Amino acid sequence: MRRAGTGTGGAAVAVPVAVPLLLLLLLARSSPAAAGDGKKSDARLVSEQFSQAPQKLAFYSWYFRYGAPPVINPLGTSFPDNTSVQPSFLLKMLHSNASINISHPAPGDWFVAAHLPPSSHKIEVKGFVPTCAYIFQPDMVVVRVVEVSILEPDVPLPQTLLSYPSYLKVFVPEYTQELRLELQGCVSNGSLGCPVRLTVGSATLPGNFQKVLTCSGPTQACRLLLPSPPWDRWLQVTAKSLAGPRVSVAFSAVAALTACRPWSVNFQHLLQSSPNQSSNASTGLLPPTPSYQDLDRRGRVGGGPFCLRSFPVLREDVDVVSVRFQPLDRVSVLVQSDMPSVMRLNLNTGMDSGGSLTISMRVNKTVVADTSVVACVTVASPLLSFNASLSCTTAFFEGHPLSLSASSPTANLIIPYPETDNWYLSLQLMCPERPEECEQASVLVETTLYLVPCLNDCGPYGQCLLLRRHGYLYAGCSCKAGWRGWSCTDNSTAQTAAQQKAAALLLTLSNLVFLAPIAISVHRSLLVEASVYAYTMFFSTFYHACDQPGEAVLCILNYDTLQYCDFLGSGVSIWVTVLCMARLKAALKYVLFLLGALVFAMSLQLDRRAAWNTMGPCLFAIVVMVTMWVYRCGRRRHCYPHSWQRWVFYLLPGISMAAVAITIYTSMMTSDNYYYTHSIWHMLLAGSAAFLLPPREQHTKPWACSQKLTCHYEICKNHRDELYTVT
Repeated sequence: MRRAGTGTGGAAVAVPVAVPLLLLLLLARSSPAAAGDGKKSDARLVSEQFSQAPQKLAFYSWYFRYGAPPVINPLGTSFPDNTSVQPSFLLKMLHSNASINISHPAPGDWFVAAHLPPSSHKIEVKGFVPTCAYIFQPDMVVVRVVEVSILEPDVPLPQTLLSYPSYLKVFVPEYTQELRLELQGCVSNGSLGCPVRLTVGSATLPGNFQKVLTCSGPTQACRLLLPSPPWDRWLQVTAKSLAGPRVSVAFSAVAALTACRPWSVNFQHLLQSSPNQSSNASTGLLPPTPSYQDLDRRGRVGGGPFCLRSFPVLREDVDVVSVRFQPLDRVSVLVQSDMPSVMRLNLNTGMDSGGSLTISMRVNKTVVADTSVVACVTVASPLLSFNASLSCTTAFFEGHPLSLSASSPTANLIIPYPETDNWYLSLQLMCPERPEECEQASVLVETTLYLVPCLNDCGPYGQCLLLRRHGYLYAGCSCKAGWRGWSCTDNSTAQTAAQQKAAALLLTLSNLVFLAPIAISVHRSLLVEASVYAYTMFFSTFYHACDQPGEAVLCILNYDTLQYCDFLGSGVSIWVTVLCMARLKAALKYVLFLLGALVFAMSLQLDRRAAWNTMGPCLFAIVVMVTMWVYRCGRRRHCYPHSWQRWVFYLLPGISMAAVAITIYTSMMTSDNYYYTHSIWHMLLAGSAAFLLPPREQHTKPWACSQKLTCHYEICKNHRDELYTVT
């Protein structure tokens, strides 16, 4: 995930990307043109270049979006109900590099998400097989306009166009209901006519909501009306001549703003409310305050028209990417038909776009028949004029419509990765069949507004992960048991409860095969080896019982602790088995046992999934075993072990089982067959240990008593280990 910023005067952005083989060439070549080489001669433009360090890509192709991380779905999985997903711009990299040119980009943060196509789900052992690495490095070249004329409201601004366009900007204050842009007195080479193209707004991806006005008729006036323009920001305006070269076009640009007078619910209602009113407010039944009664049905107080009811909203930061919004003085919002009721949700901190905005509304049962409450969720500015078509569109953005009625009293909306901006919830009572019934009607709508990292915490089959990239935090779900989707709600490939229990039983009960090498070790007086096998069986069983998704889960310790102990036990089991086959002196053998366990503990702490952290010590043990066998062969002048029965019935089966186990572990495991292949790995590992353990020394009884003392004590000697005990 990458984030890049552009200023308010940006003219164009070019974002080249490259893979590792051409990385040096990309850094050495000249900067690409932002929006055409012809613009380089315009002295009003300056360029800047930004770059980030290359990063290795992962499997999961390229997405680009303004304002928030792109919501990507390359696997075609389903989203939760009531989720509104904005499309993202997609660019598939088929060659070594690619670039995107964006003229007049919107100011703020732009996000790029890059990944490889979906993987084959093969479980690869880290460091065992060389992998091909793909590197992604974004560069951004920004061409800025340094000379921008300010268009003041109701003040004509003379402009003359020749070869280059004219860059203007107008500030749209809060509570602006409508913006009108007009070209007056337009002449071309002294004659009537207005061959001018007016582009208003900034470009976004994938949808471009810029407004374009082409003036070509003989009239001297040309205007553009923008209802509900973005509030509290500069609006870019570009005027370009459509006449031929060396033809001048003169005109005067005029911007007119229609102000919207808000009627706000003030804080005095909360401060002056009695205890009874506070109790009622908690249940959403606070009676109308005098301010509501002062507002007449024509929407006028003191002769001034109102266009909206503004309800102050308290933003409460709960946790990282977790925010709760609630009205200050009431749980419910009063909705009438004369004007919309508006709530502003502040999501412009720069750290709010990494979660999911959830909006839930419920209307009480007193809704009059044939009436409905329509709602619109928009960004940058609220919808101020509802109509019969229930359109939810502002000047530049398409909103999210919702509807409440007596038959459908609830409505929900989920917006993953909302754009960094102010969001608005507008509600109004509508009576399409009998408008006169709405004049005296009012409805209380209960709202529940949250920004959460993951919807429903990813459910029972997912885990909510908080990810960080260059200081930016965003959340995502990691699904289990075959569940997929944005919130782990897609069960098209999910495992049933029976399959989950069968998988858990396979992975846990397969460790009972270790009872065979444990019994053999105890019978042959190999107590240290038996202890290691028991340790491995115990922790492998409970690690896989804790590693299961869904219902079949049992964790007796922390998951990370169980995993570490399982990996440690597996490596040490192989270590002690091979060294036991070497037939070393007792003191040397136990020293190597201890040193090997310490080396395994250190290497697994560094990286428990690296193949050579386990295979390195095991290969050393094999070298020690082979060295001892060769030494005995040379000393005794015959093959060691000398018994053909030992080779045929024990060594060859044990070596074959170990070879098959290594093959399965390194090259055959996938996420789909993991439950079966890993269970076979358990059984083969335990079975090979049972076959490969050396037999007891001939003509030696364990713990045999060598002599008796006159004090009625016995000195017991083990001829193989040369240990003496007093019994």
